[in-house]
Amino acid sequence: MMALLQRVSEARVDIAGETVGAIGRGLLVLLCAEPGDTETVGEKMLAKILKLRIFGDDAGKMNLSVQDVGGGMLVVSQFTLAADTRSGNRPGFTGAASPALGEALYEAFVQSARAQHPVVQIGRFGADMQVHLVNDGPVTIPLRVTA
Repeated sequence: MMALLQRVSEARVDIAGETVGAIGRGLLVLLCAEPGDTETVGEKMLAKILKLRIFGDDAGKMNLSVQDVGGGMLVVSQFTLAADTRSGNRPGFTGAASPALGEALYEAFVQSARAQHPVVQIGRFGADMQVHLVNDGPVTIPLRVTA
């Protein structure tokens, strides 16, 4: 499973002109399931995200997690993280999980995140979404977790 984390001062997801999810300070989590991923892999990813110390403390040092700062999480499915651009000019996406598996793992991740963190907003799996964000830092962290 792959994720791209962006530390944000605010972020939102719009679908057809309607805001479906929004947070203030926190993390935008772009999430991509891969073939062979399981809910256990998603749990490992979530644990890493919740504890990752990428928010500044009083001295400005990245020493606090999203949980420490009481930040929100905006979780958006993003199969294009699995893009293969090694040859040609058109990316391939065979590295992404099938839509059925991807959606099941996304939904399980969100359910677990909501059980463990007080502010979790989401996009809509498979929808054409417009993601608006103010990247704080900028801080952008790629993560990959395997079984």
